[in-house]
Amino acid sequence: MQGSRFAFGPFVLDPDAGTLLRNGDPVAVGHRGLKLLAALVGRPGEILGKTELMDAAWPGTAVEEGNLTVQIAQLRKLLGPAADGGEWISTVPRVGYRFTRAIEQLSGAMRKPLPLPGKPSIAVLPFVNISNDPEQESFADGLTEDLITDLSRISGLFVIARNSAFAYKGRAMDVRGIAEDLGVRYLLEGSARRAGEHVRINAQLVDAVSGEHLWAERFDRSLEDIFAVQDEVTGKIVEALLGRLRAPPSRNRPNNIEAYDLCVRARKLMDDTPQSAQEAHLMLTRAVSLDPDYAEAYRWLAMNHWMGWVHSGGPTEASRGIALEMARKAVALDPNDAGCRWVLAYLLAYERSFAEADREFATAIELDPNEADSWAALSDVAVLAGRVEEGLEHIRKAFRLNPFPASWYYLTLGQAQYAAGEYEAAVETLRRDETYRTSSRRFLAASLAQLGRLDEARTEVELFLVGNPSFTIHHWATTEPFRDAATLAHFVDGYRKAGLPE
Repeated sequence: MQGSRFAFGPFVLDPDAGTLLRNGDPVAVGHRGLKLLAALVGRPGEILGKTELMDAAWPGTAVEEGNLTVQIAQLRKLLGPAADGGEWISTVPRVGYRFTRAIEQLSGAMRKPLPLPGKPSIAVLPFVNISNDPEQESFADGLTEDLITDLSRISGLFVIARNSAFAYKGRAMDVRGIAEDLGVRYLLEGSARRAGEHVRINAQLVDAVSGEHLWAERFDRSLEDIFAVQDEVTGKIVEALLGRLRAPPSRNRPNNIEAYDLCVRARKLMDDTPQSAQEAHLMLTRAVSLDPDYAEAYRWLAMNHWMGWVHSGGPTEASRGIALEMARKAVALDPNDAGCRWVLAYLLAYERSFAEADREFATAIELDPNEADSWAALSDVAVLAGRVEEGLEHIRKAFRLNPFPASWYYLTLGQAQYAAGEYEAAVETLRRDETYRTSSRRFLAASLAQLGRLDEARTEVELFLVGNPSFTIHHWATTEPFRDAATLAHFVDGYRKAGLPE
């Protein structure tokens, strides 16, 4: 089976490359899930025992049977129903599982990669923490994220977003395979060691097409020089790919390394549970108390205050005001940061300050055309303004820059597909495992209702209301930044057909 790929329905599984594609697009699936799926599709129709499957996914490790159950459930959610509505993987009670559908075994020939952009394209892979302290993992991650941000601001480059780069954290894959997955030519790899007040950083720039190492260097510096090192690495890469360019305006850098560490840890929690959001809030509050001039900490604190109120019925108007105030402060502290700009733009749209929001979005994109989150947020606002095709174009651009994004990208895409009347596509998007258990279920319910699948729609409504008990159509309609009456009426119609509370 070495070198084989397996096609079933809209999927192609490449076990050697560690990838799963749906209609040619990468699917974010974990390492264990890939191992289980490879074992099942490799022997379609056969019953594979639980022990055999656990050995495939956890070789040499004793694990509870419940881990297997959880992984199989996640696979089923991710694959969704087969074309006839049946399942891909069936349970054989007390024995194991069986892959029930037809498999086409493909040759190991290279699959069609994503087309390369018309300018030099790069992904920064997560830097490896080589210190003896696992607590320094966040330092290595923060270094990676900052390099992505710095490179992203160079208009002559195409730069893959953080979420997608971090999809490869801890995974052993060849550089050519990663570059093809992401549709880039160049990769930056590296490692970081932090010990006390000293840091050692190794970095190398690789041409994934030729395998040539274009540049490599080691930096031994004091911790207080870390941001100067980031600037130097960025400059070396830009020089290697584009020659000497005029540097973009400098970014606001933190003055306190503890505040920086807290912000790095907090921004990982922004798309997680309400409990994680509370933890992030404490970290960010501490960060701004340690460094009152740290723009990025204010940016994330603004989003932390804002997230949840629009769709759940709370918190108060005062919290909305605090969020907007902090976003404005972030921009005032660092007017050259595209992330601060798009967050302010997004909050302004929800305050119905549309002209100012549009200006801030335009500035954000001018400052950083590679900022995928800007395009995704702009898609949301454009759709609700009735510019549906424009919104679809924006979210597709966001996905190209960020092929393995956070769950809210799928919510935004599903919302745009619903607005365009593409209900089947919206259902497929919103049933993806990445977004299915989030508040995107309201759009899934509306899409199903518009297709006449009312029983399924009402099931989704029930599940949605478990996590959003205060939701009402009226509150949602009056708080979302609609600028187009027909688009608003279309959403309300779907919600009512699905049975969401008035």
